[in-house]
Amino acid sequence: QVQLKESGGGLVQAGGSLRLSCAASGRTFSINAMGWFRQAPGKEREFVAALSWSGGNSRYADSDSVKGRFTMSKDNAKNTVYLQMNSLKPEDTAVYYCAAGISGNRWYTPVRPGEYNYWGQGTQVTVSS
Repeated sequence: QVQLKESGGGLVQAGGSLRLSCAASGRTFSINAMGWFRQAPGKEREFVAALSWSGGNSRYADSDSVKGRFTMSKDNAKNTVYLQMNSLKPEDTAVYYCAAGISGNRWYTPVRPGEYNYWGQGTQVTVSS
């Protein structure tokens, strides 16, 4: 089993920044990929970013909504991944979830929720206009 704990959410004004953290514990040696998803009220869970556990590969949502503003990174010593979010917009308001996948290989960057095996509890990000 892998446990994931997110932190760093909160209320921020448009144009501001937040950094989300996700600490992994348990059988972290089984992880091949980490991802961030978000879900706004009434909407489906949406892929934001993924990072291979090796740290060598990253992938971001194709839409212009996050590219250039969000950056995912990893601290190997802490088994923690981060999502740095800059120039936040009201439409970024959502619950952000961290996920870990054990399929594939250590360069894997899956984008579908079904490709992840473990999920955190989510952290609320609210961006005011």
